[in-house]
Amino acid sequence: MRGSIQPDIMRTGLPGTFARTCLVVLTFATTPFILAQSSDAASTESVGNLDLDHVLTKLTERSAQRAAALQEFEGTRIYRMQYRGFPSDRDAEMVVKVKFHAPDSKEFRVVSQNGSKFVIDHIFRKLLDGEEEASADDNRHDMAMTRENYDFELAGLEPDAAGGHYVLNLVPKTKNKFLYRGKIWVNAKDFAVVRIEGEPAKNPSFWIKKTEIAHSYKKVEDFWLPAENHTESSIRLGGKAILFIEYQDYKIIKAKPAGIARSSRETNSVRQQSISGGEPAVWAAHIVALGTD
Repeated sequence: MRGSIQPDIMRTGLPGTFARTCLVVLTFATTPFILAQSSDAASTESVGNLDLDHVLTKLTERSAQRAAALQEFEGTRIYRMQYRGFPSDRDAEMVVKVKFHAPDSKEFRVVSQNGSKFVIDHIFRKLLDGEEEASADDNRHDMAMTRENYDFELAGLEPDAAGGHYVLNLVPKTKNKFLYRGKIWVNAKDFAVVRIEGEPAKNPSFWIKKTEIAHSYKKVEDFWLPAENHTESSIRLGGKAILFIEYQDYKIIKAKPAGIARSSRETNSVRQQSISGGEPAVWAAHIVALGTD
C-alpha cells in the first residue's frame, strides 16, 4: 500500500506543503492579534454592558497598543510531535531558544533535539526556517482574523473572579484552507485573546479526516504571549498525529508603556494575527505517505 500512496503524494506536491501547514499555525500563535476595521455595519448583539462591535473595537485598540509597546523579548519553545499509525509510529522533540525584535524579527537557537530524524528535519527545522516567510504581508491577508474574512458572533460572557471572558464565534466567509471555524475567548479586562479553539474551514488534505486546533495565551508583565499550541489530526488510514508547542521562560527585554495610544494609521499597519494556517494537519498526511528515518 505504501508504494501506491507515495506517488500520489508526490504528484500533488504535498511534500512542499508539509512544513507550511505548521508554519501558519505557528505564525498564528506568535504574532499580535489585530482585528482590521471595515465598513461593515455595527452589530447590535450585546452581552452584559458591551455589544459585539464594542468588544471588537476595544480588542483592536488594546492589541495595537500592546503590539506597539513590545519591542524585544526572549523565551523557550518545546516542540513535540507524536504520530501513531501507518506506516510506523514516530515521536520527536526539539527545544529552541527564541529572541524577538520588533517589528517581526526572530532569532532561533536549537538547544536539543531527539527522536524521529524525519520529523526533526522535515517539520521542526522547516518550521524554524520558514516562519518569517509565513508571516509575510500577502500570507497574513489571506490568514488574518478580520471582518473581511470572518463573521463574528457574540456567544456569551463566561464570568470568573478576574473579570470574565467574552466568547466569540468565528464563521469563515469562504471555505478557504487558511481560515478556521471556531471560538475565541477575550479577556474582559485587558481585551486580549486568551484562548482559541477551531478547525479548518476546508479540509486541507484527502488523507485527513478531522483536525482540531487549540491555542492558549498567558500574561507576561503587560503582554499576552503564546502559552500552548495543540493540533490533533485523525488520519483516514486510522492513525492520529499530535503537534504540541509549549512556550516557556519568557523575559521581556525592552518595552514601551503599553498604554500609549496609537493613531489609526499606525494601528492599521500593525501585524495581524490570524486563526489561520488552514492546513494545520497536512504534515500528518506526509508521515502516512513518506519514507522512514
